[in-house]
Amino acid sequence: MTTEKKSLSLFDSTAIIIGSMIGSGIFIVSAEIARQVETPGMLLLAWAVTAVITIFGALSYGELAAAMPKAGGQYIYLKEAYGPMYGFLYGWTLFSVIQTGTIAAVGVAFAKFTGVFLPVISGDNYILHISSFHISTQQLLAISIIILLTLYNFMDVKAGAFLQNIFTVSKVIALLLLVILGLYFGMQGAGNWSNFSPAFPDIITLSTIGIFGAAMTGSLFSADAWNNITYTAGEVHNPKRNLPLSLFIGTGTVMVLYLLANIAYIYVLPIEKIQHAENDRVATLMMETVLGTNGKFFMAIMIMVSTFGCLNGLILTAARVYYAMAKDGLFLPKAAKLNKNNVPANSLIMQCIWSCLLCFSGTYGDLLNYIMFAVMLFYVLTITGLFILRKKRPDMERPYKAFGYPVIPALYILMAAMVAINMLIYQTSSSLYGLIIILIGIPIYFVFKKSSGEGLNQTS
Repeated sequence: MTTEKKSLSLFDSTAIIIGSMIGSGIFIVSAEIARQVETPGMLLLAWAVTAVITIFGALSYGELAAAMPKAGGQYIYLKEAYGPMYGFLYGWTLFSVIQTGTIAAVGVAFAKFTGVFLPVISGDNYILHISSFHISTQQLLAISIIILLTLYNFMDVKAGAFLQNIFTVSKVIALLLLVILGLYFGMQGAGNWSNFSPAFPDIITLSTIGIFGAAMTGSLFSADAWNNITYTAGEVHNPKRNLPLSLFIGTGTVMVLYLLANIAYIYVLPIEKIQHAENDRVATLMMETVLGTNGKFFMAIMIMVSTFGCLNGLILTAARVYYAMAKDGLFLPKAAKLNKNNVPANSLIMQCIWSCLLCFSGTYGDLLNYIMFAVMLFYVLTITGLFILRKKRPDMERPYKAFGYPVIPALYILMAAMVAINMLIYQTSSSLYGLIIILIGIPIYFVFKKSSGEGLNQTS
C-alpha cells in the first residue's frame, strides 16, 4: 500500500486553516447575533470572546498536534486520551453532521450568491417537485460544486493545497478590501461613530448573559474548522514545528479580520439595519451603502470566492479522518485505501455522497445549531485530554508544549463548556439533536468493533 507524502509546507498548512475558517458565516451571521444581543458593543464582544476562545483552543491544541502528527487529528487525540470509542464517536459525528453538514451549508451558500448573477439559480426554482420533496437549481449547483471539488482532490494533496493557497490569498485580500472600503467610505460620510452607542444594555442580568452565550453560536460556527489541518497531519512537512505554528498564525489572522469586518459593519450601518439586513446579508448591505449597486455584485463575487475556497479546504481535510478510522477498523474498509496519488479517494467519495444528501435537508441555521453543540462538546473533551495525556503518557515526546499550560487550556475548557451548557439551555432542541447523533454512534461503534475483532482495543 502507498503511504502519505509529507507535501504540505507551513504556508500550505496556514492557508488550509484560514481558507477552511473563512466561508460565508462572517458575511451573514452578524445579523442574527445583533438581533439577539441588541447592542453594537455586545455584537463586537461576541466576536471578541469567540476570538479568545478560538485562539486559546489553538494554542492548547498545538501540543497534541505536534506530539501526534498522524492523519486523523482530533480522532487520534481522543482515541489516545480516552480509548477508541471516544475517537470513533468524534469521527462518526464528524462524518454524519459536523463536516458534511458544514460542506452542505457552505455549498448552498455558494449557490445562493451565484444567484445574484444568474437569477435562474434560486431556492425557489424547482427542477423536480414531488409532494414535499423538491430539488431546486440552488441545490443542484451546490451538489455540483461539491462533486467537482471532490474529484479535483483525487489528485495529490499538493494539488489541493495549491488551489487552497490561491483562494485563501484571494479571500484574505477581499476581506481586507471589505474592511478598508467600509472604513474609508464611512469616513467620507457614509459612516457614523455614534452607531457604536449605546454599546451595552443598561442592565446586565443572568438572562442577558445566557442570550449572549446562545448568540455566539453563529460567531463560533464562523470561526470553526481551525483544527482541520490536523486531519492531514501525516502529510505536513516538519509537523512538530509547522502544525502548532500554523494553528496560531491561521486562527490569529482570521479572528483579527473578523473583528475588523464587524467594526466596519457597525461604523457604516446602525444596529437596526444590521438586525434587519435582507436575508441576513450584512456585508452586502454595507457594500451597497458605500458603493451602490456595484457593492452588491462585489460582495457576491467575494462570497463566491470565499465559499469556494472554504469548500475545498473542508473537502480536502476531513476525508483523512475517515481514512484513519478505517485503518483502525472503525469505518468502512474501503475508506482505508489510498489511490495512486496517495489520496484516500474512497473516503472522499463517501464524504461527498453524504454531503450532497444533506444539501436537501434543513436550513443553514438548523445545520449550524446541530453542528455547534457537538463541536464544542468534542473540543472540551479534546483539550481535557491534554491534561489526561500529561499524566497518562508523561514520556510522550512533546516538541511544542501548550502555551500558558495549565491556565490557558483550563480557561478554554471552562469557556467552551459554558458555551455548550448555554446551548443546551437556550437552544435545547437543536443541541439535543446533536447529542442524539453522537449517542447513535455508540451501538454503531460496537458493530464495527465486533466485525473487526478485539484488535481495536490497541491504540496506535
